Formats: sequence, C-alpha cells, structure tokens
Amino acid sequence: MDITEQIEAYLLDEMSAEEAAAFERLRASDPDLDQKVVLHEQFIKQMKDYGEHRKLISEMNAIHSSLDVESIREEVIPFGLKVRTMWRKYRVNGAVAASVALMAVFTTLFSTGYFNKATSIRSDYNALRREWSRDINTKVKRSQNEILQNINATTKEPSAPSLFGGTGFALNTEGYIVTNYHVVKGADSIYIEDNDGKSFKTTTVYVHPSYDIAVLKVTDPSFKLPKSLPYSFKKSGADLGLDVYTLGYPKDDITYTRGYLSSKSGYAGDTLAYQVDISVNGGNSGGPLLDSKGNVVGVVNAKQDRTDGASFAIKSAYLLEAIDAIPKDSLGRKVSVNTKNTLASLNRGEQIKKIGNYIYMVKVY
Repeated sequence: MDITEQIEAYLLDEMSAEEAAAFERLRASDPDLDQKVVLHEQFIKQMKDYGEHRKLISEMNAIHSSLDVESIREEVIPFGLKVRTMWRKYRVNGAVAASVALMAVFTTLFSTGYFNKATSIRSDYNALRREWSRDINTKVKRSQNEILQNINATTKEPSAPSLFGGTGFALNTEGYIVTNYHVVKGADSIYIEDNDGKSFKTTTVYVHPSYDIAVLKVTDPSFKLPKSLPYSFKKSGADLGLDVYTLGYPKDDITYTRGYLSSKSGYAGDTLAYQVDISVNGGNSGGPLLDSKGNVVGVVNAKQDRTDGASFAIKSAYLLEAIDAIPKDSLGRKVSVNTKNTLASLNRGEQIKKIGNYIYMVKVY
C-alpha cells in the first residue's frame, strides 16, 4: 500500500522535486517498480478516460432528450416544396452547422481518448510482422537446396505458403526461441527456419501479450540443440546514443542493420520499449537488438511510419521478466537464459558470423 501511495503521489505530481528525483532514480534501478508505475499510470488513465466517456454520453443523451422530434417531423414532412425551398435557402448554413457539430463531437472524442484505447491499432504504429500472400501465383520462392531439404526432412512444413513471418532467436541451449507475440498471434502452426533453409516445427509454450513476447519450443526431433550461445542478455537499462544492431528476416535471407538508441521510451512514451534510430521492415519483428559487445538489449517489434528512424524494441529487462513469469509447472522446469558472452572481444563482422546461426525466420500458418 505504501508503494502504491508513492506511485500515485509521483504520477499526480504531489511529490517535491527532491522526492520525485529520488523516486525516478529508484525507478530506473528497479524494473519491477518501473513496471508497477507503468501499469498504475495505465490504470489511472483508463479510469479517467472511462469517466470522461460516460460524461460525454450523458451530455449527448441530454441534448437528444431536449429535442422535440415529433414536432419537427410534423412540421417538415408534409411540406415537400417548403422543405426544398428551405433547403436551397439554408443549405450553406446547415452544412456549416453540421460540420461544426461533427467537429465538436470528434474533438471531444479525441480529447477524451475514446479512439486511443491501448488495444487499438494506431495508424502510424507499424508492428513489423511480415505478410505473405495466399495467392499461389505470389508464393515465396524457395531455393532448390531448400526444396531438396524439405523433401528429405522427417518433419515437413504445410504445403501452402505461410501467412505471416518474423524473426526469432535462441534463449538457451534447450530449444527455446523468443519472438514477438504479434508475430504468432492466431497461429495454427509455427515453424522456424535456419540459415541453411531447414525448417523445424515448434510449439508455443508461453505468451505475454502486454510485453509483446512469445516463447517457442522446438519439437522437431531433427533439430540439433546448440552447445552454447555466444550472446548474453542485458539486465540493466541502456544509455542514449548506444551503438546497436539487429539481425532479422525482412526478406528470405538474414539481414543486418545498425543504428543507435535515440530514446529510453517507445511509441507515445511507452516505458516498456526503447526508440531506436535504425532501419527495420516487416519481418524484423522478434529479432534481437544487440549492443557493440554482443549483449541483447531488446527485442525489435515495431516502427513509426511517418517518422524517420523511429523504430522500437521491447527492453531486455521486460523480456527477462516475462521469462521469469512462465509457470514452472507448465514446463516441468524453469526456462533459463544464456548468461555467458563470448562476443565482447570480437569485431562486428566476427560477431555477426557467430550470432547468425542462432537467429531464425519464424513462419506462421
């Protein structure tokens, strides 16, 4: 209760400048507290939006009840010629009045956040799931090697082309893969494809929609578990200007792009994500965002279409929090993540060669 009261005092600007500064330092060092602040802020906003929405409905109902609809109908309907005459005379004024009324209504709705629900799709917020057409004439072309590999594979993909795609990467040496929730949402079956074009069936073992995180487990017996992973996962926050890069599948072969961390908050001030000045496209969702030492600092998940260089990545602290939230009973054991980094002393090219074998194309059917 004491923590909740502190959070409310902070969000309502009831703290002194010194108290607020101390609280912000504590929030920056404690991901659990930071998440509580985010959730409480969303709760307060939802309650406020709900109250304003109910007030708007009440005011509009009051206006409607004050109109004598029957009298208006009796005066207007029988006199067609009169109506046409009045329309010719007052149509300009009527159009202006109607426009003003509509503008007032929509301004009110926008100001109350009616169109800005957390679950709505925002016009310039582009989740980077790659879409493939179901039209047989526009199937994704596969190389001859891939076709031969699929013929000989013990587990084959569905014959129809996949509907959606993204990127995933290994969490550990036990066959667990992480990607974005929006990539696999609504999937009937999910496969991953490695650098050599070999596909392997997976199952979804956990999703965290609020963090846009999904954890997959490779179930294909032909999948060779890696002996070790070269990268680790950063638990603390990253600094502005940090040099970062990502590997992903916006096309059929793995693609590298680099950039820098431009903000510690994501779209519309979302504290779950970083804003990154980096070039990403549909299919990059679920790819790792790494710093120059090979630490995973985030998971790429979206970009802002009408703003150059505004891409977003879920912070690694929330990825780790989502993994810790997986019920142990559901898997029989806790899902661990790799903690050893062997990339720090390597140059970028050498890092990419080592990481590439642990990045996968995610194919959703």
